[in-house]
Amino acid sequence: MQSGLIRRYKMVNNLKNFLLKYISLIGLLLLCLIIAMISPRFLTVSNILNVLTQVSVNAILAIGMTFVILTGGIDLSVGSVLAITGAVVATFAKAGGNILPGAIVTIALGAAIGLFNGLLVSKGKVQAFIVTLATMTIFRGVTYVFTDGNPISGLGDNISFIGNKMLFGVPIPIYLILIVLLIAWYTLTQTRFGRYVYALGGNEDSARLSGINTNKIKTLVYVISGITAAIAGIIVTSRIGSASPNAGTGFELDAIAAVVLGGTSLAGGEGKITGTIIGALIIGVLNNGLNLMGVSPFYQSIAKGVVILLAVLMDKKEK
Repeated sequence: MQSGLIRRYKMVNNLKNFLLKYISLIGLLLLCLIIAMISPRFLTVSNILNVLTQVSVNAILAIGMTFVILTGGIDLSVGSVLAITGAVVATFAKAGGNILPGAIVTIALGAAIGLFNGLLVSKGKVQAFIVTLATMTIFRGVTYVFTDGNPISGLGDNISFIGNKMLFGVPIPIYLILIVLLIAWYTLTQTRFGRYVYALGGNEDSARLSGINTNKIKTLVYVISGITAAIAGIIVTSRIGSASPNAGTGFELDAIAAVVLGGTSLAGGEGKITGTIIGALIIGVLNNGLNLMGVSPFYQSIAKGVVILLAVLMDKKEK
């Protein structure tokens, strides 16, 4: 009888661990099932490709944010970085010619802004929340100055293909998600740098005592976040066909939400890049489903907030 109780306890415990490990994926599948039952249009190929395309910007932003949060930091400036880099690439596009040099300069600018954030956090010893809150405001202001407060339009076809064209029937932004995802996954799971990121988030003092250059790692994760924000800025500018100084407003919150929904701990040291993609998909599917059901955008904000709050509460409970 006692052995039977032990077996049942182990089964329950194993089931609990399984659910906790795959809770984000299970949540995504259940959400898809519920929306598919309510709206037959949800599972059409065109709608699925639309969801993945819509998710691309937040997913790429969230991948960079994952690196930062894994170290126990935060980057509130990504929306403003998206705006200024989008304006820069739009300027190159409007000038005509090959867009590749413009894209390279834009990504380099994102990296430079990330380096600025990282040095303030690591060398300046200022809390990441304060640093990136300040730079969020600074670079939003810089964008307004750069654009004179007006959208940059008339970009032509030399940039629109990035966000609007298809390759083998699949939108190009989806390929960009896969490329960024694979690079990020390899970096975090197969490199020494990735191990150092987790070590820093787990216990910074222990990481430093073990010989890890914590300031360098802390700086580099903000560089990565700046690069992904620049890539997202290029996609947004390409899809819309113009660069607005208001672009990216509030995007940092969606990126953080995707990371949290994907199971990454806000305390750092725990999480997976694949979970972040699932988190971004949850937000994208939720938005798409509510749109298909004709739900008011006001209620959509409430629903998204509730989902994020539940994810944070579950993270606390798991700890």
